[in-house]
Amino acid sequence: MPPLTRLSGISKVRLLNWRRQAVINAMPGIKPGQIRTPWHEFWRRFRRQPVAMGAGIFVLLLIAVAVVAPWIAPFDAENYFDYDRLNDGPSMMHWFGVDSLGRDIFSRVLVGAQISLAAGVFAVLIGAVIGTVLGLLAGYYEGWWDRIIMRICDVLFAFPGILLAIAVVAVMGSGMSNVIIAVAIFSIPAFARLVRGNTLVLKQQTFIESARSIGASDANILFSHILPGTVSSIVVYFTMRIGVSIISAASLSFLGLGAQPPTPEWGAMLNEARADMVMAPHVALFPAIAIFLTVLAFNLLGDGLRDALDPKIKG
Repeated sequence: MPPLTRLSGISKVRLLNWRRQAVINAMPGIKPGQIRTPWHEFWRRFRRQPVAMGAGIFVLLLIAVAVVAPWIAPFDAENYFDYDRLNDGPSMMHWFGVDSLGRDIFSRVLVGAQISLAAGVFAVLIGAVIGTVLGLLAGYYEGWWDRIIMRICDVLFAFPGILLAIAVVAVMGSGMSNVIIAVAIFSIPAFARLVRGNTLVLKQQTFIESARSIGASDANILFSHILPGTVSSIVVYFTMRIGVSIISAASLSFLGLGAQPPTPEWGAMLNEARADMVMAPHVALFPAIAIFLTVLAFNLLGDGLRDALDPKIKG
């Protein structure tokens, strides 16, 4: 039989189907539908968690709303001004009320979802990619690679995350792009430590020794054998880290270091609402609720993913 890598796409599918059928034939009494793949096991465990399922549905709806927010917002989030209803509370026309400049808060919260989610996801994505590579190198090669990378992580961990982000933004300047970079920087050591720990365990496994014995390169071992074994941990931590990043970005904007007016970012909206919180609490209430629900949903989703992906947990 020719090696699988030399076959055409159609031949590969036929060969894989043949192998699957051979496995089924070798197990009397087992029907094809009874064979559970890792995906089936994950989904079976995950759907038995109603809280995590609800959080997942909320996150999906939030992402969908964020994507189409500029088109479904009833008013322009930045350039609409209703001077006759300054600081008015919720009404049929303005569901979340109006701020001190006459802008529709509901429209601004919708558009702000796009900005806040993008900041959180991109910051974690950058931190995850860099941290994963550093963690793989530190755990696989150990020695001076491990000492240098882990000492840098220790230095970054010595600073509270938000203070480190403030320092970075203070040096680089305000703006959402710099906020994303700042939040990404203090996400890097967390991912590096997580992946390093998994790599130290996986590199001792028999299948890694087998890969070395047949001449597999270090890059092949790292990215084809060790990295797939850490993906579940990375996915779980990635999901939970998004909530932290959203809060951090909102905090920087609240301090005036992130998004600048009139950008409808949730933290910036809270910053603008400070002067009116006593007379018009709704101006700050709805952006705060949006931050709370979003962070809570990502944390609950991360908990559910962790339980579903953990092979020790039986549904």
